[in-house]
Amino acid sequence: MVVNGSAAAADGTAGPVVRVPVSLRVNGTERRIEVDTRTSLLDALRDALALTGTKKGCDQGQCGACTVHLDGKRVLSCLTLAASADGREVRTIEGLARDGVPHPMQEAFARHDALQCGYCTPGQIMSAVALIEEGRAGSDDDVREFMSGNLCRCGAYPHIVAAIRDVATGGRRA
Repeated sequence: MVVNGSAAAADGTAGPVVRVPVSLRVNGTERRIEVDTRTSLLDALRDALALTGTKKGCDQGQCGACTVHLDGKRVLSCLTLAASADGREVRTIEGLARDGVPHPMQEAFARHDALQCGYCTPGQIMSAVALIEEGRAGSDDDVREFMSGNLCRCGAYPHIVAAIRDVATGGRRA
């Protein structure tokens, strides 16, 4: 642990900056970084590891654009501290394709025109993959319920549900 700027700001709002080493297994690759203890997993992925596929939307955990998988479970990376992910497995949108072949969910989103403006798409796809792995894609209503934490501002919802149901019922890998 490294502490810089041990003196608090004159107005008392800033404390010392504490940096800690963090080891993450990101998309199958071991990555070691040093972060301020207040750094979110989202900012660590985007700024320290240059994985910009995960989007910063509301930065308050309300839109789902920053969804990634942490030890196989979907999390909002804007609300997850990078230091709390130390030693854990992170999968981002960049880690879904294998050997240059898009994940079936990525293909289904393209096939069903569920991409629309594209900003929320990485978070939508990460949640959709988790939704299927969780066994919660039994009906259109299930998909809508368990995708409710991911907001689409351009209105691609019917296409997103169709893409997820396509993968869920087509026997494609999740």
